[in-house]
Amino acid sequence: MNKLSHKTKQFLVLLLKIIIIAGAFYFIYDRLSNDSTLEFEKFKSVVLEKQPFYNILFILFLSFLNRFLEILKWQNLVQTIKKITVSEASKQVLGALTLALFTPNGIGEYAGKALFFEKEKAKKIIFLNLICNGIQLILTIIFGTLGLLYFNSVFNVVPAKTIVVIIGSASLFFLFFLFLKKIDIKGYSIEKIIKKITKIPRSIHQKNIALGLLRYLTFSHQYYFLFLMFGVDLPYWLLLSAITSVYFLASSLPSFQFLDFAVKGSVAVYFFGLLQVNEWVVLFITTLMWFLNTVIPVVIGSYYVLRFKINNTKTTT
Repeated sequence: MNKLSHKTKQFLVLLLKIIIIAGAFYFIYDRLSNDSTLEFEKFKSVVLEKQPFYNILFILFLSFLNRFLEILKWQNLVQTIKKITVSEASKQVLGALTLALFTPNGIGEYAGKALFFEKEKAKKIIFLNLICNGIQLILTIIFGTLGLLYFNSVFNVVPAKTIVVIIGSASLFFLFFLFLKKIDIKGYSIEKIIKKITKIPRSIHQKNIALGLLRYLTFSHQYYFLFLMFGVDLPYWLLLSAITSVYFLASSLPSFQFLDFAVKGSVAVYFFGLLQVNEWVVLFITTLMWFLNTVIPVVIGSYYVLRFKINNTKTTT
């Protein structure tokens, strides 16, 4: 009976793997086949034939660096539980990214990473992933806010009164946050969470922040260099402020990983439209960013999902 149960469990896991991978490839295929902004002929004529090889290589390197820094962030945080190699961290990050493709705002990534560890460590892994993603979100908010303020000083998109109201509301929310931090809900409170965060060695937090900052600078400047490659000649700070604003506003909107390009694209069209950048160029670059930083890692992650074994949840990886 136990043998039959084990075989049944393995069959269900295999079936789930096939569904996840088939779904990932279907969404990618459907997106690329129905998207006129990233047709191969256009991509070939605009990018492959007109750009020097070293430009293409540099953009590909930034995509690799973007994901590699995320892998190093995860390896750094997980060492509070157990030391893992870069190879193991790669497997966990890319495999979880594939699982997160179908979930809003990448929530599935939390469960995906937990699957690579023993069940009793699941809560710790989810908490560490929250810290890993949290620093990236904080950096996106900080740079995005600065970018919005600079962009707004040039184009006056948001009236000054509205900015005062937003800052005032944010200040009140922060005070409200401090007031509620001791309130306990089902054993959890903001104060307890802060204490758990402070238990992690400062050196690990510092490395997490440094890697998060490098990753933010990497993907934002990949966006920037793509605009330069397409002949967009605008002042550095103005173009970068538009990029950071787009990432900030897009990250605040609920979306799925496979629809990330659409959310960023719609926000980007508005901001870069004010800069008189051709709409097709904006959509092409946004889709290309999605392809380089989501599609390629998901394809690699699918390999790790396929090789995932159910007994990984009981043994170390």
